[in-house]
Amino acid sequence: MLFNSFSYALFLPLVFLLYWLPEAFGSHGRAGGKSTWQNAVLLAASYVFYGAWDWRFAILIAVTTASSWFSGILIEKNRNRASLICTANIILNLGILAFFKYAGFFVESFCTLFGIQADPGVTPLKIILPVGISFYTFQAIGYVIDVKRGKVAASHNALQFFAFISFFPQLVAGPIERASSLLPQFSAKRQFNYRQAFSGVGLILWGLFLKIVVADRLAVFVDAAWKNPQAANGLPALLAVIFFAFQLYTDFYSYSEIARGSARLFGMELMLNFRRPYLSQTFREFWKRWHISLSSWFGDYVYIPLGGNRRGTARMVLNTFIVFLLSGLWHGASWTFVAWGFLCAVFMFFPGNLLKKSAGIKVLNPLIVFSLWALSLILFRAATFNDALAMFSSLGFGNAAAIGNFGLGMQELFFAIGLIILLCVIEIVCERWGGSLANRFLASPALLRTAALVLLALIIIFLGRYGIGNDSRFIYFQF
Repeated sequence: MLFNSFSYALFLPLVFLLYWLPEAFGSHGRAGGKSTWQNAVLLAASYVFYGAWDWRFAILIAVTTASSWFSGILIEKNRNRASLICTANIILNLGILAFFKYAGFFVESFCTLFGIQADPGVTPLKIILPVGISFYTFQAIGYVIDVKRGKVAASHNALQFFAFISFFPQLVAGPIERASSLLPQFSAKRQFNYRQAFSGVGLILWGLFLKIVVADRLAVFVDAAWKNPQAANGLPALLAVIFFAFQLYTDFYSYSEIARGSARLFGMELMLNFRRPYLSQTFREFWKRWHISLSSWFGDYVYIPLGGNRRGTARMVLNTFIVFLLSGLWHGASWTFVAWGFLCAVFMFFPGNLLKKSAGIKVLNPLIVFSLWALSLILFRAATFNDALAMFSSLGFGNAAAIGNFGLGMQELFFAIGLIILLCVIEIVCERWGGSLANRFLASPALLRTAALVLLALIIIFLGRYGIGNDSRFIYFQF
């Protein structure tokens, strides 16, 4: 069930009505009864949402959730064996993840390494990848580690914990929430807040704008160019690389905003997953702004336990490369993703300020960071190294006359460029005045706020990229 589908447009309001049903009728019942009802609605909705792809996926997430819940309780009751229990749970959950996501990759790599030729009559190993498995597995592992470290108390309420792991707004593509932040919200008393719900609708519409109007439009050109890099030789290939950088950002950012907006409809708050990363001065700053939940997860549960930067420069360099190689592999079972992770690690050791700070030069740093990032995404986008090499070799400034031959006519192409410029302007404004502007908007008259959201909805309807042949799936669903 996609966020940008008609089924979700029907699903979300239905869950919203059921969720607030006791409050609508003034029925609060015994203490905790209302939150129990709300958690039960969210849990049922989440399993319906997840099972809509494949009902077997629901069994898989139930196994991960149950094992983590029991592990947390066992750790709390057996502190002398906490490390053993925690390790066993991590092995179990990573084992499930590795089987479904990496079994085929490991088998193929092994055969290639030792020159083993498969029997032509043998069917290749094909395992269905459950959507979102990388996200909810990391969330479950993070919880168990935090219980072991004493940062959170073990949950003894199965309903709350199952709802926490499977919470449908962030289930499929994050953000990867920490137990210390999200889990207590399932035990807290939740009352309907009009302002919070209104801001949630605004986030959902903003996310749909980014996805349907911007990302899906850019995807048309990107997909066409990647199908035939030789024909895209020159400026079309360069545009495809730049467009993909913005497509990836707006596609994933849109999902995160829709997730945050959907959660607010239920009185819940999810963490901010993107904070204007293309305005970063350095690559270190970039990773504090891009996919924040994953970056901080790797920092807290991999980089710091390995020693972080506390054991000398050589160890810090090694730890950084380990984290980014794992991050690359997390994104996909392919050596191109591993190479992309390696390249990102190299970028981390560029000078702290790529160019000396000054009024004029400071503007160039984000351009340098973005340019190198966009080039690295060739490895991220390519299915094979040959595909990546073909795109790298096609980059240039010639063949400008062909840019209208890749799915978007010239008018649509310039409109897409205009959307990118508009997004950059909005990002710059939000970087400077974002918080105050948001507060002023929410404090403005209800009629003005409603008119703004209606206008945004109309823009999505009339300017969105629809039609046969458009792939409306979110890019990060495959991870």
